[in-house]
Amino acid sequence: MTVDIEFKKSMQFAYGEPRELAPGVVRLVANNPSPFTFHGTNTYLIGTAELALIDPGPEDEAHFEAIMRTAAGRPISHIFVTHTHRDHTDGLERLLRATGAKVCARGRSVRSPGSLKSSPSGAEFIDIDFKPDLVLGDGDVVRGAGWRLEALHTPGHAPDHLCFAETTSKVLFCGDHVMGWNTPVVAPPEGNMTDYMRSLEKLLERQEPVFMPGHGGRIEQPARMVKAYIVHRRWREQAILEAVREGRTTIAGVVEVVYRGIDSRLVHAASLSVLAHVESLIDRGLLRCDGPPGLDRPLSAA
Repeated sequence: MTVDIEFKKSMQFAYGEPRELAPGVVRLVANNPSPFTFHGTNTYLIGTAELALIDPGPEDEAHFEAIMRTAAGRPISHIFVTHTHRDHTDGLERLLRATGAKVCARGRSVRSPGSLKSSPSGAEFIDIDFKPDLVLGDGDVVRGAGWRLEALHTPGHAPDHLCFAETTSKVLFCGDHVMGWNTPVVAPPEGNMTDYMRSLEKLLERQEPVFMPGHGGRIEQPARMVKAYIVHRRWREQAILEAVREGRTTIAGVVEVVYRGIDSRLVHAASLSVLAHVESLIDRGLLRCDGPPGLDRPLSAA
C-alpha cells in the first residue's frame, strides 16, 4: 500500500520578476533550483509602504537586485527568517547592509561550534551563533505599517523553524514545513520527526485559506494538504516497521524497500528521513537499536 499526495508541480513565475499573490504580498523566486529547492527559494515582500521581507534566500546578485527593484525605494524595516538553512539565509548580510532592517527569527546556536553541518543535499547548514534582533517565540507578533505577522514555532524540519501568519492578507507563510510540490526532508540532527508530526498537528488548527511555502507555489486547501502529510508520514512509519520485521535491519536495507526506484541523488536524504522515523519509533518503544540509532546500526522490532 502507498499513500499518494496530490502535489502541485506547476508554478507561474519568472526569475527576477515579482508576482503579486495576494493584496500586499509579492513573491520573488531565487535562481537556485535543485531537487531540494524545486525552482528556487521564495522571498516574500509584504506591505505597501513599509515592507516586511520573509526569507532573504541565497547570496545572489540578481536576486538581491530584484528585491531592491521591487521595493522601489520603500523601506524594508523587518526581515523575517523561517529557519537558518543556507538557501534561506545566505543573502541576509547583503540585505542588512542595504536596508538596516531588524532581523526577526527564532534564533539558534550550533550544537558543536566549529564543525560544519552537512545538509541532505550536500550543502552546509549555517554554522554561526545566529542571533536575531528580535527573538520570536510561539505566538509573538510583530507589526508594521499595513502588516501584522504572528510567529508559530513549528520545529521538525529544523529546530528553529517558524511559520508566519499575516492577518491582513489571511496568509500563512509556512517556510519548509509544508510544500505543495513535495514533502520536506526531516534529517537528523537538525530534523526531528516527533517534533515535525506535532507541528503538523498544530497547523491543522489554523484558519488561513492559503499557505505560501519557502519553495513552490501557493497551497490552496492547506488543511487537506496537512492531513495528507500526516497520513503519508504514518504510512511511511508503518512501512519501515514492516521492512524491519521482514529482515531489513539497517537503514540502507529499509530505503531499498520503502523508497524503491528513488533517484540516486535523493538516496542520502531518504536515508536521513528513515533515520528520523527510526528515532521516533525507538522513543515510542516500537523499534530497538543497540545504542544511538545511526545509518549503519542494526535495528530490530520491539
